Amino acid sequence: MKGKNATLLTEFVLLGFLNQTKIDTLLLAMILLASVTALLGNALLMFLIQVDSRLHIPMYFFLSQLAFLDICQTLIIVPKMSADFLIPGNPISLAGCGTQILLTLTIGASESLLLAVMSYDRYVAICHPLQYPILMSKRVCLSLAAGVWCGGTLDAFINMVYVIQLPYCHSKEINHFFCEIPALLKLSCSDTSTYETAVFISGVILLLIPSSIILASYARILSAVLRMSSAKGRHKALATCSSHLTVVGLFYGGTMFMYMRPNAYHSPDQDKIIPVFYTIVTPVLNPLIYSLRNRDVLGALRKLFGKYNSS
Repeated sequence: MKGKNATLLTEFVLLGFLNQTKIDTLLLAMILLASVTALLGNALLMFLIQVDSRLHIPMYFFLSQLAFLDICQTLIIVPKMSADFLIPGNPISLAGCGTQILLTLTIGASESLLLAVMSYDRYVAICHPLQYPILMSKRVCLSLAAGVWCGGTLDAFINMVYVIQLPYCHSKEINHFFCEIPALLKLSCSDTSTYETAVFISGVILLLIPSSIILASYARILSAVLRMSSAKGRHKALATCSSHLTVVGLFYGGTMFMYMRPNAYHSPDQDKIIPVFYTIVTPVLNPLIYSLRNRDVLGALRKLFGKYNSS
């Protein structure tokens, strides 16, 4: 009977983290407004990097990749979450859930690797400026970007294939606002302890190692910055690095807390709130942090508006 029930679960219901109250309706409206801001801000950032020749350097190439990832993350998460709030009990098929796992994990893993690449780029630019054109040539940048996407896609595909074939029999209700692995594992009627260990190892590879690379890079950067004789150069380097570290703290803090804890220590409330930071909050903050704290981007924005005003 247990196996029979497991085979019958071919669709789920995402419960979300908002209830049908006036306060939660207002909160949803704020999330939608923030999401539109994220989409417009990241799209504008990508547009500026594309049209302004001064931004055609590796740092902004990787920043445009980050903006694209944030746009994808917002489009994957927010529309479905909003639909589930407006239509309670709206089902999602097992295939649809697998697709969402594949896409969100691809974006998340790729962003984790990309942030490490961005820190390496800043390390080379500040600590080895004379070798920068060689070490971060166009070919190297394209290869790093391809590696980021391939690594993220491979990790997501392996996890999706495993999770999608698990037998589910405990409940069809996923106590989450999107299909995420820890929430789905709670519904499986098979032993997932071995897979949980594999997820932890994956977290070490995709989260702990990149974050360690970032910390090591910025330790070297800070040392080099403090030795700079130019106060202006020191200020610019610190502003750029502080922006990056703000994003890093938000992203890695949330994902490590979510994926590097044993499943037994997961609580439904935490599992619904923590992902908000790396799926909704960071896509909103990224363009604001990188534009408001970056003189080159602000200069490109003023140039763009000045061009339209003069015409």
